Amino acid sequence: MSRQYKMTATKREGAGKGAARAIRRDKQTPAVIYGDKKEPVTISLPTKETNLEYNKGHMFTMICELDVDGEKHTVLARDAQLHPVTDNVMHVDFLRVTDKTSITVSVPVNYIGYEESPAAQAKGILNVVRFEVDINCKAKNIPESIDVDLSKAQIGDAIKISNANMPEGAKPAISDRDFALAAVSAPRVVLDDEPAEGEEGETAQGDAPAEENKE
Repeated sequence: MSRQYKMTATKREGAGKGAARAIRRDKQTPAVIYGDKKEPVTISLPTKETNLEYNKGHMFTMICELDVDGEKHTVLARDAQLHPVTDNVMHVDFLRVTDKTSITVSVPVNYIGYEESPAAQAKGILNVVRFEVDINCKAKNIPESIDVDLSKAQIGDAIKISNANMPEGAKPAISDRDFALAAVSAPRVVLDDEPAEGEEGETAQGDAPAEENKE
């Protein structure tokens, strides 16, 4: 996979909340590397760089070349614990990945071509159900997104996962049904005899109805 980023880390000793707090006071973020049938390695990351990479939004879908005291590890972030107030990263779990590693990951759905479709020309309304989908794929071949071509969409169409252009080697995590991604509905039609807003059941200000003559 060509898309990747790099980070540096150092091995750390000790575990538990006390050790983690001490690491954070030194502007470091505790983390762990696990998987590939090897012993976990506890590490610390520079807090500033960790938050920067997390906020770019790619940590869970892009391979990281992690340099731990000069030793290279190919990893993928699988979980990040955030501070409940600041949203700063408090801890990261990294999975070791190889060419054989398969994972389930959430990727964006990219709807393309709708502006040129018959539905759009008829002023149809595209109602998106899913902006992301979970797929099974190789960890080193995670796609940036999944494309759905809507250039031929008609009003009334239901867009399903079978309409998506799945990358080679990837398949939906939900495999027991052809689930919906979006739908195209007809434009709302306002009838001429519908009362305009404020017309029905209202009187003009200052024109209160005359009181009934009870004499």
